[in-house]
Amino acid sequence: MKLIGSTTSPYVRRIRILLDEEPYDFVNLDIYGADRDEIRRSNPALKIPVLESDGQEIYDSRIISRYISAKQGRDPLTWDQQNQLTLIDGANDSAVTLLLAKRSGLDVDTPGVLFFDLQRERIMTTLRTLAAQVEDGQFEQWNYPAMCLYCLVDWLDFRELVDFTGVESLLAFRDSRKTNPWVAETDPRQS
Repeated sequence: MKLIGSTTSPYVRRIRILLDEEPYDFVNLDIYGADRDEIRRSNPALKIPVLESDGQEIYDSRIISRYISAKQGRDPLTWDQQNQLTLIDGANDSAVTLLLAKRSGLDVDTPGVLFFDLQRERIMTTLRTLAAQVEDGQFEQWNYPAMCLYCLVDWLDFRELVDFTGVESLLAFRDSRKTNPWVAETDPRQS
């Protein structure tokens, strides 16, 4: 297997954690710079991660996780877990949008710009829902949704994209999982 991605992507990180002890090659790309052509060749949607396995290219972390989980003999996700992934991915997508807009020189912090206001609202509404689920014990098991939540929270903190006031339980969740397998090895701060 070969995983194509970036060490700083939360979507790639969750797959690296899920892969655990599976043997695979990791291709770390500069997705916004010199390696842009490699992304174009690997995935027409211009997204990472991409998994190459048994002659098959698999796009998108959610689909890759299904492939790996089936290969590892894990139970399929429940509908509630699928909904958790939708929330995590929604917040992550909005945060990536804000980061890219900021890196493009746009002022994303001024209130009143509908597009950016909607992204911030989506992130915080989702984080409040996820924090309530953490407090309710819904992320106690170290499974794929928990890995994704960990990667989201740690990435948001790493990129300093949100104020965690009112959702501190997410930081506590993150901090309590720092010693789980492959968490330290995939920390984007080491890049």
